[in-house]
Amino acid sequence: MIGITSYGAYVPLYRLPRSEIARTWGVAQSGPGERAVRNFDEDSLTMALAACLDCLGGLDRRKVDGFFLATTTPPYAEKMSSTLGAFALDLTPQARTLDFSNSLRVGTGALLCAADAIKAGSLKQVLVAAADCRMAQTGGELEQTLGDGAAAFLLGDTEVAVSIQDSLSLSQEITDVWRSYGDEFLRMWEDRFSLDEGYFHILPEAISTLLKRNHLAPEKLARAVFYGPNERRHQEMARRLGLSQGQVQDALLGSVGNTGAALPLMMLVAALEEAKPGDHILLAGYGNGCDVLLLQATEHITKIKGKRGIKGHLASKKPLPSYQKYLLWRGLVPVAPAARPEREPTSLTAVWREGQQNLPLYGTRCRQCGSQQYPGQRVCVKCHSKDEYDPVRLSDKKATIFSFTQDNLAASVDPPVVVAWVEFEGGGRAPFEMTDRDPQEVKVGAPVEFTFRKLYSDRGVHNYYWKIRPGR
Repeated sequence: MIGITSYGAYVPLYRLPRSEIARTWGVAQSGPGERAVRNFDEDSLTMALAACLDCLGGLDRRKVDGFFLATTTPPYAEKMSSTLGAFALDLTPQARTLDFSNSLRVGTGALLCAADAIKAGSLKQVLVAAADCRMAQTGGELEQTLGDGAAAFLLGDTEVAVSIQDSLSLSQEITDVWRSYGDEFLRMWEDRFSLDEGYFHILPEAISTLLKRNHLAPEKLARAVFYGPNERRHQEMARRLGLSQGQVQDALLGSVGNTGAALPLMMLVAALEEAKPGDHILLAGYGNGCDVLLLQATEHITKIKGKRGIKGHLASKKPLPSYQKYLLWRGLVPVAPAARPEREPTSLTAVWREGQQNLPLYGTRCRQCGSQQYPGQRVCVKCHSKDEYDPVRLSDKKATIFSFTQDNLAASVDPPVVVAWVEFEGGGRAPFEMTDRDPQEVKVGAPVEFTFRKLYSDRGVHNYYWKIRPGR
């Protein structure tokens, strides 16, 4: 039996009401609710890794021998994001890494490829993550519709919580939604053509074929999880498929927005949070065709606990202060630079040399006295033993704020810059920048957690590191 053994998700902390976007531009509101907005230091890779950390909590990462990353908005056009992600997650260097891109259905496609690799025996445990942060031109309907988020699944052939019973894929050449190299914003063709000749044409055909092949009537499905471009079209698809309201999984379009390649997988996480052993679940991804998977929950579904998932992230949110803040975070309005010297060019040699320390966030623990410290030192700061240490990963350690400073003059799109010295669980202190924070709520002794974020970009190089944030 091959299928899902664990799952996780990520939704950014901040939400922007659709009414605020409509009010700003004086346009019609495309629907009620709000959209999730990634922070200025987040992208598809950081969100995917946040979902992976939720998925891998309590599991042995060194047993994962594959990491597949699916996104239409990768940080690099030519450089593997999955390899960078696997390094930051501290997976084994032997793990196979693959990037999936260029289509909205790369999330479901990556799931199918992972299952095939496990079935073939070439891999045992594969981590699949999907994330997207697509951009739309201001003032249009897509700006209100889109949202940011991620989901992750661990696939294997032992203690399977959700088995993959069958699947069907159909390809279709149609240009309905697209973005060329060099395009910053998403483009979309006329709505009726895109839906009638694409979405409403191929998805029902594939779903009907798969259900008939498995002698399963639509009413026997416990949950139907399928992509929808917006809430109205998602509900219309449910009616065309003959599904009752209780069978259709909430598409998150009103609370998060259309998260692109991540949407059906995020919906699946939400469905699995409520699944019971024996439930049949339909999963369908759409984009230049469709992938349809028939899943069934097993007795192991009840053993997956302690995940933030979709529920936890939806319950943990803050309103974005203003639409202007959204424009600033996305770089859509020019801002006067700080009167500071220019940043020194990034040294790729230094990034490579310090990678083990910075990306998976490794420190050292002295074998003689047990002292833990970051950055790692050859000579223990306490007992002065030389070269008597073991590496220790600190990114999943608990930490508390020892002291902090807030700088309103430092160059930042989200002042003040908050830098805190934190005490690691097990000992040791180090300074980290704080994100997703309310400056008024930062307190000495407050618990924090680590989050992988983008520090800055220089000549096309994205510099990633760990920051701290208040626990969600």
